[in-house]
Amino acid sequence: MPEVLTSDGPIATSDEPDFSIFENKSGLAEDLKFLASIPELCDVTFLIGETREPVCAVKAILAARSRVFQKMLYQAPSPQQPRNKKEKEPQRETNKLRLFLKRSSEPLLNLQNAAQQPTGQQHQTLIIEEFEPDVFRQLIEYIHTGQVCLQPRTLLGVLNASDYYGLEELRRSCLGFAQTCINVDTVCALLSSAEKYIQYKCTKSLVQKVLEFVDEHGNEVLNLGSFTLLPQHVVRLILARDELQADEFTKFQAALMWSKKYCDANPNIPLKDTINNFLEHIQFHKIPANVLMREVHPLGVVPYSIIMNALAYQADPGSIDPCKLSPNSSRVRRARQSHGRSMSVQSSLDPYGSNTTLSSSGSGSGDGGHSK
Repeated sequence: MPEVLTSDGPIATSDEPDFSIFENKSGLAEDLKFLASIPELCDVTFLIGETREPVCAVKAILAARSRVFQKMLYQAPSPQQPRNKKEKEPQRETNKLRLFLKRSSEPLLNLQNAAQQPTGQQHQTLIIEEFEPDVFRQLIEYIHTGQVCLQPRTLLGVLNASDYYGLEELRRSCLGFAQTCINVDTVCALLSSAEKYIQYKCTKSLVQKVLEFVDEHGNEVLNLGSFTLLPQHVVRLILARDELQADEFTKFQAALMWSKKYCDANPNIPLKDTINNFLEHIQFHKIPANVLMREVHPLGVVPYSIIMNALAYQADPGSIDPCKLSPNSSRVRRARQSHGRSMSVQSSLDPYGSNTTLSSSGSGSGDGGHSK
């Protein structure tokens, strides 16, 4: 057996495992997951989202793993100051704090209950409005067990929740998973979930990567059935991108498919009115004449003047003013020149920070792309 010479004398070394140390991390993770699944064993309940779905946890574990949770759950409220003429009403102060939390896009706590419950009370109940139940449940599972199965559907929520609660390793893992999960099958789910979290700083860069993937695989993405599940303004955002590598007839078919799906759910809205929201982003003069006459014109959803101008342009480009080739084309061209060629993602917040949307660069459009 080889020896290592030290100041205390020779020490025998060996490549054999040290049986004095035993680890069973998987067993520990399972036990802690079981702990969090039993409400009677937990001492805090979070009511999540609009549906107020309960998610239970152990406060000590939350505090040990996240300094944000530690301050949230164990920081004693400041003592009440004596009343004086300059002091504002308590309810007004509470409303101001609520508004501040809303504007900051932070999880909104049940301030009234939190103020009434003294620190260290046996069980505590808090409301978290900003994250979805599935997202928060995955966050709690990771905090208790150190592991979680990431999914494209909840990726953006978990990414932003981990960033907010100071879970750096989980945040990095989400970013790494994002590099591998962006594909044709997941882009629509990622864009749909981004609508809920666009106000958070981690969302913008990831959504931009998703849009870049959509640009490179335009025809494939536009033909997806899940494309019809996107909000209207997100569809407009995609169709309006100059970088989108898709032929114009495919863009028209995608707009038609989305419009039919929308009208099926809203029978009182005419198909022609719905698809009209997308026509300005389709260059009909680039669709072959035979396709225009056989596939587009018989549908009766595109103004006859647009089709005729497209045909005339194909016959003699100099005979048609480019502004007449599509509805509002001159306005779209001016907007692109003003704000740059690239259509990007930004947040559009109302005064209370509660209405956030994906929008094209330089606009504050919401669901239908109309300005407020």
